[in-house]
Amino acid sequence: MDILNLIINTLKNITIFSILDIIVVSIIFYEIYNLIKETRAFQLLKGILLILLLIPISDFLQLKTLHWILNKTITIGVLTIVIIFQPEIRKALEHIGRKTFTDKHIFGNEEIRNKVVTEIVNAVENLAQTRTGALIIIEQRTGLGDVIDTGTKIDAIVSSALLENIFVVNTPLHDGATIIRNNRIVASGCFLPLTTQDEVNKKLGTRHRAAIGISEVSDALVIVVSEETGIISLAINGKLIRKYDKDKLKSVLLKVITNRQDKKITLKERVMAWKKKIKTNG
Repeated sequence: MDILNLIINTLKNITIFSILDIIVVSIIFYEIYNLIKETRAFQLLKGILLILLLIPISDFLQLKTLHWILNKTITIGVLTIVIIFQPEIRKALEHIGRKTFTDKHIFGNEEIRNKVVTEIVNAVENLAQTRTGALIIIEQRTGLGDVIDTGTKIDAIVSSALLENIFVVNTPLHDGATIIRNNRIVASGCFLPLTTQDEVNKKLGTRHRAAIGISEVSDALVIVVSEETGIISLAINGKLIRKYDKDKLKSVLLKVITNRQDKKITLKERVMAWKKKIKTNG
């Protein structure tokens, strides 16, 4: 009876703000789950949950030594979580930052996007046919200034001829990554962070691991041409998909870039409408 009364009283005290609170918290936990579900952090999180479960069990069974150790572990847990989950925390903050209001353009209008992507895929196809290794990064909303600083500044209009020349074997810039921002090749010979994923195919070389690595910490689109096989791969959000041909690569690049651009424009339009409404009412 007491439990029933407790439930009834709880339901009586629920307000619209309580429901909103539950929805917001649910969304936050869902987004956190999506960010870590396919990372090493997910396994670590399960370990932490196991420790939290063992604390009351050890107390109930009077396992004093185990209970003391678990309590001390939780005491320093916050600092431990920050250290262990540092890559995931950084990824989450960057993910949130990419969703904030921004005026950053991605290749400007549709005509420029088509022209730039066409030049890129033409170069990639020719590099693949000659089995010339290449690593091309298309910057999106996450700025890659720190990566650009590790290479040689170029600042040239994107062209297939220039891209092919950059990756000619034994030339000064062929061994690093080339970064494209809007319709410009901004730098070449750039150094990238390597992925730490254990499940990456052992046959993949440094280029592929670097492509996955930079896509894990940014929203960049990363194209890789294998020097050994000539296979074209694309890394997005920490995932590497292989065996693209020219048409499929062009289609995917345009689709991803256009979708992100449309979302940005829609968000901007909403903000402008919101500001206009406030100004009118005020």
